Amino acid sequence: MTSTVLRTAAALAALALGVAAVPAASRTARAEAPATGTRAPAEAQWIDRATVVWQVQHTAGTAEELRSADGGTLRLAPASLTDAQKAAYPHLAGRPAYRLHPRDRDKAATALRGPLTAVQYAAGDRDRVRHRTGVQIPGVLDDLYADRARRARLGPVFHAGRPTLSVWAPTARSVSLDLDGRTVAMRRDARSGVWSVTGGPDWRDKPYRYRVRVWAPSVGKTVTNEVTDPYATALTADSARSLVTDLADPRLAPAGWASLKKPGAVPLRDARIQELHIRDFSIADRTSAHPGQYLAFTDRDSDGMRHLARLARSGTSYVHLLPAFDFATVPERRSDQARPGCDLAALPADSGQQQKCVAGTAARDGYNWGYDPLHYTVPEGGYASDPDGPARVREFRQMVRGLAHAGLRTVMDVVYNHTAAAGQDERSVLDRIVPGYYQRLLDDGSVATSTCCPGTAPEHAMMGKLVVDSIVTWARQYKVDGFRFDLMGHHPKANILAVRKALDALTPAKDGVDGTSIILYGEGWNFGEVADDARFVQATQRTMAGTGIATFSDRARDAVRGGGPFDEDPRVQGFASGLFTDPNGSPANGGRDEQRARLLHAQDLIKVGLSGNLADYTFTDTTGRRVKGSEVDYNGAPAGYAAAPGDALAYADAHDNETLYDALAYKLPERTSAADRARTQVVALATAALSQGPALSQAGTDLLRSKSLDRNSYDSGDWFNAVHWDCASGNGFGRGLPPAADNASKWPYAKPLLTNPAARPGCPEITGASAAYRDLLRIRTTERAFSQATAEGVREALSFPLSGTGETPGVITMRLGRLVVVFNATPSRQPQTVPDLAGTPYALHPVQAHGADATVKTATYERATGTFTVPGRTVAVYAAGDTP
Repeated sequence: MTSTVLRTAAALAALALGVAAVPAASRTARAEAPATGTRAPAEAQWIDRATVVWQVQHTAGTAEELRSADGGTLRLAPASLTDAQKAAYPHLAGRPAYRLHPRDRDKAATALRGPLTAVQYAAGDRDRVRHRTGVQIPGVLDDLYADRARRARLGPVFHAGRPTLSVWAPTARSVSLDLDGRTVAMRRDARSGVWSVTGGPDWRDKPYRYRVRVWAPSVGKTVTNEVTDPYATALTADSARSLVTDLADPRLAPAGWASLKKPGAVPLRDARIQELHIRDFSIADRTSAHPGQYLAFTDRDSDGMRHLARLARSGTSYVHLLPAFDFATVPERRSDQARPGCDLAALPADSGQQQKCVAGTAARDGYNWGYDPLHYTVPEGGYASDPDGPARVREFRQMVRGLAHAGLRTVMDVVYNHTAAAGQDERSVLDRIVPGYYQRLLDDGSVATSTCCPGTAPEHAMMGKLVVDSIVTWARQYKVDGFRFDLMGHHPKANILAVRKALDALTPAKDGVDGTSIILYGEGWNFGEVADDARFVQATQRTMAGTGIATFSDRARDAVRGGGPFDEDPRVQGFASGLFTDPNGSPANGGRDEQRARLLHAQDLIKVGLSGNLADYTFTDTTGRRVKGSEVDYNGAPAGYAAAPGDALAYADAHDNETLYDALAYKLPERTSAADRARTQVVALATAALSQGPALSQAGTDLLRSKSLDRNSYDSGDWFNAVHWDCASGNGFGRGLPPAADNASKWPYAKPLLTNPAARPGCPEITGASAAYRDLLRIRTTERAFSQATAEGVREALSFPLSGTGETPGVITMRLGRLVVVFNATPSRQPQTVPDLAGTPYALHPVQAHGADATVKTATYERATGTFTVPGRTVAVYAAGDTP
């Protein structure tokens, strides 16, 4: 969802405050006690049944206690945290701690089911209160209930046709089941805090909600919440009610589901991934019978599916789907979805009218990226032919089957780091069942929002369990082949490793899938209240190295494109966009000497990326020093952090920030021809595609996909987001000024570009770029040298023979086993002489020699001197001993 730096505050606020599609009547709350005002601070933290941490110092004249409406008084005495407690709560390690009186500890379970306050008062006078605050309770809930609750099977579980419904609600005063309009009592297990009830076969597919009577600190009163099941397996339209659905029901399985054969598993280090939004894929595809739906992936003869199949034959192995779980911001019934009322196509390319019209319906249209989770383990209903019932389950499976038939495995983008809402908001599910537990709380008891929205706390046992259980369900029941974790750095490393362990336990005989073949990767960014392992060891770039779970690498991405995603002047250039070799005149690029130095450093960053971002890969940098990847600087951090190929995922663009084409449009000189823009795109893509380790590209990038310069299109509708598979429809460039909310400051740069004919590619450029990219994919897939399994293998096979003080600015020459690859990002033809190769026979790789790109076929090699001469804006791959 984000990059190294988060989106602008305005964009984050827009996402956090997106209008919900869920009608108010679908999840109601009835007050049962008078309100006590707005949420009070909760600065005391009850971390286990015996210990409270509170930033209030005990003195000889004070006494401290917990006061509970139900459990009476729980006496406190000053104490110190143990080493184990400090390790479990590092952010609390230096704070005052208190021990509960041994005789009061049995009152904990009762006290936790009502209002709870920490009080410091004058010794001997309980009415002279010096400090009073609310109490955070996740730690003590885990201590009291987690050991048993972790083993519980939550949600609907069927045995011999009879469903049992279970929900974890340890602080609830009562829980009952609202089943299809009637109330059914539920039983509480005192040791686990789980409420459950078993029904008959006639309960199957009936709608239900839980009615939870619970103290809600966010409003300071006891409420009765009617709320859907966090472990729901199916839903009615707009997520109004859960359904008692058995995912093993044969009626939910498309033909051939049980015997579905997937394309062969590809190791993560070799994965070539297309990142794709389900609606973007087909909504503008006139050849699709199911535009905007899961079923579009069953339309084998549509332009979109034909293109995906071509990519699969060239070496693409996975399609990564942007969020497809149930999310909050789209009305699921098409009849409820608003549409822009303007003739968008008739407006000028640089007009602000398109974005204004799109923004007018954005909160009510059918479009959103979906990073606002409502139910983690149910397919989103907005992509189903009928959102009201189990069709979404069956059709999601049909989509997975359709991708498999095209030669592609399926990755899901999962967003367990935050929820759409918290507290008593109608879109809040978890926090209305166990208030104050599932969300991560700050020191004052407020909900952390550094992820853009109310943050979750996977460090708490039952949120961590939800993550693992949900992932396993997607793998077993939907045959999902991989998972990309949004903002994975906000998860504990232990939680992601628990996911890996649970998946590895899945077997074809027992579960229908081989869990060891499922790939995992995520955003390992380090920021927010958890930064620098403040609360736990995070799942970040640094800490995940060596685990077999990849993190996105922003190092080479920024070096290739130039600058960063949030530059005030978007014309900051990089390796592929003409820094020093084809300057655009922006003062942001500095003088010629500065440009040259920055370009050469960018080339070092790209070399580290080509190695798979290995920390210990050694080469000579462009200053002449012998360095390791970890010694190359990236904005004050080590460029190389990986322990093995597969630890770092390379990419030149993704859904966040401008598409690659749009970023290059800002950065290339305005005079750059459409043909040269297309060639530059392929050069940039090649730096990721030809790297060691996995690589990802945004769907349509090989077709020069544009979003008309929109840098944050999460809610920009179909007009700016749709992929155009037919080159006659263009690439999306010039569809108007991008939405003002995130782009207005860039409009002065955007207006002249959007009307520049040179920035409007036609079919020759669009189809030519795609064909050239697919040729590179074929080479990457068929040449084993690109698939080194170990860091040692990379060190032995990979070198940069011309790196050093004499390296050509704008050109990288890479030797890899029997191959030599020359990345020429400059506008002109460049000779690269490697004296050590003189006398060795090389020729252009057969795939390129017989491929689609006429320009690369003019690349030459002079055997006598070992000179490789490559046309401008071209990546040429040579193979020893081959002839065209």
